[in-house]
Amino acid sequence: MKKLIFLSGLISLLFLNQSCKKNKNEFSDCWTAPNKTQLKLTLLEGPTISLPSKVSIFFKVTDTNNNPVGYLKEDNFVIYERGINDSCPRVISAFEAKRKISGREQVFNHTTLLVLDLSGSVLQQSLQQVKDAANAFVQQIVPPLPDPSVSMGIYWFDGEDVLHELEPVTNSLVDLKDAINNINQNISNDNSTDLYGAVIKSSAKANSILAQYQALDVTAATSVVLFTDGEDRANRYPKQTAYDAVTNSPKEVSWFTLGVGNEINIPDLQKIGRNGFFQAASVAQLTNVFQQIAQVVNNEANSYYLFEYCSPIRNGSNNGLIIEAYDGNEVGFLQESFDATGFTGGCQL
Repeated sequence: MKKLIFLSGLISLLFLNQSCKKNKNEFSDCWTAPNKTQLKLTLLEGPTISLPSKVSIFFKVTDTNNNPVGYLKEDNFVIYERGINDSCPRVISAFEAKRKISGREQVFNHTTLLVLDLSGSVLQQSLQQVKDAANAFVQQIVPPLPDPSVSMGIYWFDGEDVLHELEPVTNSLVDLKDAINNINQNISNDNSTDLYGAVIKSSAKANSILAQYQALDVTAATSVVLFTDGEDRANRYPKQTAYDAVTNSPKEVSWFTLGVGNEINIPDLQKIGRNGFFQAASVAQLTNVFQQIAQVVNNEANSYYLFEYCSPIRNGSNNGLIIEAYDGNEVGFLQESFDATGFTGGCQL
């Protein structure tokens, strides 16, 4: 009996010891680079210092396939600092440093450009299905109540050398849906398909939107979502010119393409959709596929993070800063430095 009690106690002690080791090592006090990083944190701005001791850093999170990683919370991030007396970057607990992720509306604007193929084949064969799918897409991207950080514009193309505006960039869900519902078979005067021209002009539109926000000192990102049921027939522009327009787009512009039917040029759409190509086997699948794209676009819009915290360091012009991100078992980090000259207590977020 005494042996059983002893063995039971020994097993419990070993289990407790292993549990403590696991908990202690979950976020080691002395940071070392992970053996494998599945997340990528791309610095966009900062670190920015606000006295008495606030540090702000703006970054984007993607996975190994460059897919956006959205909706992370404060608990998904760990802060490490290295001051003048630290031999290694040391973890900063929430008790030592208040931290928060600011709401998206305080950080930047995300604009989606929905570009629809309204050439003859669409207008004559699948217009209602396209309108239903576009409405579902818009409803999933744009909130019912206007959000100043989320906007969308709808454009369309046929065979003309024009990117037609269906609805200018707005945050009104009602206006966007009304514009879609008002599409009719008489909207186009040219049944051909100027796909490459639409890509080139969409690129210019996306770049112009970014430039407008940059002039206002507002960080912004844009997603172009292009739908077609065929390939370029107008031959107005060289294919390579369209490819170059996508390749030369700033990293803040994401490109997604959706093709339906048997007449699409898949390599073309894969090249243009550098952030994602989606295919619907039939028009009956359009709504479901548009909703899949909407999920990716929403992740894109929510993969930008303004992380702010109150540093406990009070001195030093070249202090180390590491922000480590966790999403399930995936991990990544961002390594920077900051100047703590003049830091004092009383920091508020």
